[in-house]
Amino acid sequence: MDAGVQRRVEGLLQEADVVPGGDRPQDIEILDPRFHARVLAQGSLGLGESYMDGWWRARSLDAFLTRLLAARLDERVHGGGEVWDALKARLFNLQAGQGSYEVGKRHYDLGNDLYRAMLGSRLVYSCGYWREARDLDAAQAAKLDLICRKLGLRPGMRVLDIGCGWGEALKYAAERYGVEGVGVTISQEQADFARGLCAGLPVEIRLQDYHALDERFDAILSVGMFEHVGVKNYRAFFEVARRCLHEDGLFVLHSIGSNVSRERTDPWIARYIFPNSMLPSAAQITAAMEGAFVLEDWHNFGTDYDRTLQAWRDNVEAAWPQLDPRYDERFRRMWRFYLAGSMATFRTRQSQLWQLVLSPHGVPGGYVAPR
Repeated sequence: MDAGVQRRVEGLLQEADVVPGGDRPQDIEILDPRFHARVLAQGSLGLGESYMDGWWRARSLDAFLTRLLAARLDERVHGGGEVWDALKARLFNLQAGQGSYEVGKRHYDLGNDLYRAMLGSRLVYSCGYWREARDLDAAQAAKLDLICRKLGLRPGMRVLDIGCGWGEALKYAAERYGVEGVGVTISQEQADFARGLCAGLPVEIRLQDYHALDERFDAILSVGMFEHVGVKNYRAFFEVARRCLHEDGLFVLHSIGSNVSRERTDPWIARYIFPNSMLPSAAQITAAMEGAFVLEDWHNFGTDYDRTLQAWRDNVEAAWPQLDPRYDERFRRMWRFYLAGSMATFRTRQSQLWQLVLSPHGVPGGYVAPR
């Protein structure tokens, strides 16, 4: 082991108030001396992979990762592959064609058993709304109702859900607000489940790329899908939504957002969790929608995502013994790192959760935003 490399890593950790071998929640125990060189050489990819390989452990993984992000160490330690990742994202449209289906195959098709265990009574894989909620199920119901109220849904309206997941939003809107709907997803597992969930309701679920949509709806929602669109496709996404929305309709876009504009995602997240994903910035969103929509409302409740992720972690940790053996120990460590890292980004306010309400021409007399 190179003593200089070890000292450099320990110095960086000290800046984040992390002590190897310490006994506080944010402290870590290094179990393999190769950890230091791997992290310096590979940045976040090396940190995540070395955790998956059992080279280190933390008393509180989310507390440790929060300290790293708060100290901005992620901006100072970069792996050698990040330059190529950034260049590839700039040169190629990774979210178009068959690339648009990649995240469905590699993430959302992992297995409904995992997601049912983690997400609670409703399979809603996005931030809950905790303003008055006391548990996860109530927070997710509150989020779905908030979207319906923002859209002004009424019986008989026809609603489009771009990236409908397991169909919970359309099911809720059809049962509570009397609408009919169409949902599109790129995940076969999600489509099959959503069709069963919405059986008997006026809801159609399609395994379809959103680019192919060309029909009119009274209202549109898209929840937790825009993160997979990619900067090269942002304008096309809004053009699809615009051509599918009636002139007096509303569109609610629910998305994680970044404080800065980027054209690539974290390399560990891209490799293990969300291939070809990309968090939009406010500037990227407004540039892409310019001339297509009027921005009626922009609602940020990103701190609610930390609480949502904690609930997901508690659920999945309790469920591990009952889940299929294919979710082995390395997978569990990967999933723990994913959830804890996500908590850290929202806890340090580096990531946001936005709901935008958009109209084609502006609501006559103005839009009053529900909360």
